[in-house]
Amino acid sequence: MNKFRFLLLVLLFSPILSFSQEKQNNFEISKSIDIYNNVLRFLNMNYVDEINPAELNETAINAMLKELDPYTVFIPESEIEDVRLLTMGEYGGIGSVIQFYDGNVHIYEPYENFPAHKAGLLPGDAIVEVNGVDTKGKTVSEVSELLKGQPNSQVTLKISREGEKDVITKTLTREKIKIDNIPYYAVLDGGVAYISLSQFTKDAAKELKDAFLKMRSENDLKGLVIDLRGNGGGLLNEAVDIVNIFVPKDKLVVYTKGKTPEQNRNYYTKHEPEDVDIPLAILVNEASASASEIVSGSIQDFDRGVIVGQRTFGKGLVQNILPMSYNTQMKVTVSKYYIPSKRCIQEIDYSKKSKNDTLTKNDTLGPQFKTANGRIVYEGHGIQPDVKIEPEMLSTITAHLYAQNMIFKYANKFYKEHKSIAKPEEFEITDEIYNDFVKFVEDKEFKYTSESEKDFEELVKTAKMEGYYDNIKTHLDVLENELKNHKGNDLFINREEIEEILKMEIVGRYYFQKGKIISTLENDKELNRAIEILLNSNGENEYETLLRGINN
Repeated sequence: MNKFRFLLLVLLFSPILSFSQEKQNNFEISKSIDIYNNVLRFLNMNYVDEINPAELNETAINAMLKELDPYTVFIPESEIEDVRLLTMGEYGGIGSVIQFYDGNVHIYEPYENFPAHKAGLLPGDAIVEVNGVDTKGKTVSEVSELLKGQPNSQVTLKISREGEKDVITKTLTREKIKIDNIPYYAVLDGGVAYISLSQFTKDAAKELKDAFLKMRSENDLKGLVIDLRGNGGGLLNEAVDIVNIFVPKDKLVVYTKGKTPEQNRNYYTKHEPEDVDIPLAILVNEASASASEIVSGSIQDFDRGVIVGQRTFGKGLVQNILPMSYNTQMKVTVSKYYIPSKRCIQEIDYSKKSKNDTLTKNDTLGPQFKTANGRIVYEGHGIQPDVKIEPEMLSTITAHLYAQNMIFKYANKFYKEHKSIAKPEEFEITDEIYNDFVKFVEDKEFKYTSESEKDFEELVKTAKMEGYYDNIKTHLDVLENELKNHKGNDLFINREEIEEILKMEIVGRYYFQKGKIISTLENDKELNRAIEILLNSNGENEYETLLRGINN
C-alpha cells in the first residue's frame, strides 16, 4: 500500500515538477539573453579597438555548442551550401577536392567530367587567385567558399603549376556538383557482386538497388558484398530503405528516442524486398558511422548477413537541421537511435566530461542484447564485426611518404610524363617505375625519423642520465650506424606496401575514384575474406554457421 501511495504521488506531482522545471529554465534563458545582449552592447560602445559583433556572436555560439556534442553546430549563411552537400550530395562549384600543403591550397582530386576536370586542372595545381582574390594565407575552408557559387556562374582561377614558369588563368562555369553515392560496382570472380557505397545522400538506396538488380539480371550471383568502409553516414531514411532491399516489409529497422514526443519515431521497412536469400556480407571499419551503422547493425540483428572488418565508429545520435533567423541554421542532436535488438551503438556519452574537459572511448563491453537467432551483441561500442580483421598498420616510412605528399607528387610527375596507362586492374608498378620513384624521393631530400631512432635517442638520454654513456658509447655508435644502414634500405624493405599506395595514386590520375577502388580490390584482405565466407571456400558452410543462433 505504501509503495502504491508513493507511486500515486509521483504520478500526481510529476507534471507539476516538469512544469516548474520548464518555468525555471525559461527564466534562466531570458536572464542569460539579457546578460549576453548587455555584454555585446557594452563591448561595442566601450572596447578600445573596433570589434566585429557578427564574428563575436558566432564565436560565442560555437563556444556554447562545444559544451554539448561535436554534431550540434551553428551554420552561418555562408555555409548553407555545405548543408546541401551533406544532405543532398550536391552543391554549386567546380567539382574538386582541395588540400593545403607547402603553404598553398592545391587541387587534390578533380571529379571526373565536372568543371575542374573539363578545364584541365590537375592534382598539385596551386590555387593562387579566385576571382581576383589572393588566396595566400587562406585556409582550405576559405578557398572552398570562394570556389562555390550558383550553378552557371563563372569563376576565374589563377593557377601555379609545377614545371610551368607562368601563372595559368582558367575561367570555369560552375555546375551543380552531384557526388555519386556509389563510385563503383561490379561482379567479381566467383560470381560475388561488389558495391562500394561511399555516402548516404539523396537516392542512395535507389542507386544501390539499381546496381544490385542490374548485376543480378545479368549474372548468376553467389553473394553480395556491400562496402561501407570509410562511409561516415548521411540520411537515416536512405539507410532504412537499403535494409529494406534485403529484409521483408514491416520490419522495425531503427527507432529514435528524444526529449520531445515528436522525436520518438519508428522506422519500418515499407516495401516488399528485392532479395531475402542472397548471401550478404557488409564491410566496415572504424570510420563507418551513423547510417552505415544502422545498415550493418540491422543486418546483423536480423541475422541477414555477416559483418566483416573492424569495430565501427559508434555514433548513435540523430541530428535535425533547424532554420534560424537571418538565413542561418543549426544542426542539433535531437535523439538517439536504437536498432532491432534494442541496443544503442553510441559509444561516447558527451554529457560526461572529465575534469580536464576530455572525453575517452570506453573499452568495457556494455550490456548484452540478442539478434533474431540468439547471437550475443553488445550496446555502446559501435558494431562489432562477426568476422574481425585486424587493420594493417603502415610502416613508419610509408606513413611519412604519404604525409609529406611524396607519393602524391610523384603521381603528378608520372602523369605529366605518361599520356596513358593500362586498365586499373592490369596496371602494375614495374622495377623501372619504382626505381624512378626512389630517385624522385632522394632528389626531394626526403627525411623522417624512424621509431627505432626515437627509441635510440631515448636510450642515449637515459644512459647519460644514469651515468652509463661513457662506458657504452662505442657500442651505441655501432648501433647508431647499423640503424642508419638499415634505414637506408627502408624504401626497398617496405616496397610491397609502398607500391600498393603508389599504384592507387597513379591509377587515380587516369581513372579517378573508380580506378582507385579497382586498383585495390585484388589485395583487399577484408574483401577477399568476405568472398571466401560467401562462397564457402574453406569447404564448410561458414556463412550459415556464423549466422546460426546459440539456441539452434
